[in-house]
Amino acid sequence: MSASDLNAVVTLVNRISPWLMVLQVVPDGWTFPEFIPGQYTTVGLFGTAPRRDLAEREVTPADPYKLIQRAYCIASSPVNKEFVEFFIHLVPHGVLSPRLFALKIGDRVNLSDRITGAFTFHDVPDDANVALIATGTGLAPYVSMLSTHLRFGSQRRVAVLHGVRNSWDLGYRSILMTMQHLRSNVTYVPVISRPADEPVPWRRAIGHVQDVWNGPVLAQAWGSRPTPEDTHAFLCGSPHMIDDMAALLVDEDFRECAGDVPGQIHVERYWFASPASATQRKQATPSLPGHY
Repeated sequence: MSASDLNAVVTLVNRISPWLMVLQVVPDGWTFPEFIPGQYTTVGLFGTAPRRDLAEREVTPADPYKLIQRAYCIASSPVNKEFVEFFIHLVPHGVLSPRLFALKIGDRVNLSDRITGAFTFHDVPDDANVALIATGTGLAPYVSMLSTHLRFGSQRRVAVLHGVRNSWDLGYRSILMTMQHLRSNVTYVPVISRPADEPVPWRRAIGHVQDVWNGPVLAQAWGSRPTPEDTHAFLCGSPHMIDDMAALLVDEDFRECAGDVPGQIHVERYWFASPASATQRKQATPSLPGHY
């Protein structure tokens, strides 16, 4: 264990809810490398770091001398050089996230200088519409994409479908509403699955993002139904959502990108291991480590 491994300083801890937070860190004495919106890196702490009291007690305490690292999609834009931002979910039985949730401003963390990932706009034609579909903190790469590429031409329509349990889990909601207000080609659709828990009546979409995709919302906003000829779909979040959405898209003749095989479905399985997708592809998509 070395203090030099904790090479970044926490400058913001914004707890959106007891289970969600936005974390900003600043490299200390070094420059974070260039990256492409949609990519990810790792964040880490030693086993000696305290855990948030909401978390479950560790059955086997972490090795105090071992650096615990997990991969997180970067939520900030590469245009911003002042800090690196992450959107993090507390996994109560996890190893790292309960420690991250105990952080305070001024604390130190490990921030990797290795950045990777192919979940980007690289293979999307400039004139193609994009549907950015997420559950929970799967929204993070889209925040980076939109805050970087929001100046794209009006010929490209963009839809953000974000599914959560309750309205207070809708991270970045005000920012996405502002983007929609400022750009006529941006459609933001927040979706909650537990409306009975809301303190005031929820007047927007109820259910899951799959329900929104099957409904008329996008056709009404875009003037036509998304097709493989004009739209690329990005999926990030719950494995169940990804598998269900992939199946719906495949039924509409969308094809999933797999290795060098082009397609209109782009997938980031950043959560836990997921069963084979609806396409039953032979080449497995690389998965990120689980956020726990």
